[in-house]
Amino acid sequence: MKQRRGFTLIEILIVIGLIAVLAGVLIVALNPARQFAQARNAQRWNNIDTILGAVISNLTDNRGTFTCAAGTLPATAKIMADATSLPAGYNIGPCLSPTYAVSVPYDPSATGAHWTSTTDYNLGYNIAQDATSGRITVAAPSAELGVTITMTR
Repeated sequence: MKQRRGFTLIEILIVIGLIAVLAGVLIVALNPARQFAQARNAQRWNNIDTILGAVISNLTDNRGTFTCAAGTLPATAKIMADATSLPAGYNIGPCLSPTYAVSVPYDPSATGAHWTSTTDYNLGYNIAQDATSGRITVAAPSAELGVTITMTR
């Protein structure tokens, strides 16, 4: 009787299954759109920390009073932008730049977000101060992947 050499059907199916599982894991691990979105969210965290740090520095230098031509910080969340870019925004740029931040960071992918100067900018981030506790919150409404990015001090 002759012996045949080769693979059985079970062996071939197991190898194909393993290749499919490995390919699936590789595609998920190397999903470039998700990786870029995570990088932009990391940038947002860094940016709101920088903005909040600059606001706190202004408060510290002025004995707890936020000195800004735009007035006190808003009680409800308002986007930080100059009056010509967004009339409903809070004009925080001149209060922070250049003393507390040379160039104020803006959202990496929010529509219209930019920083040209203290008279031409839209940061794409919101700011509010709680009237009761005095705590200041900066948030990134354009955060991706369903993540909420907000920082309060």
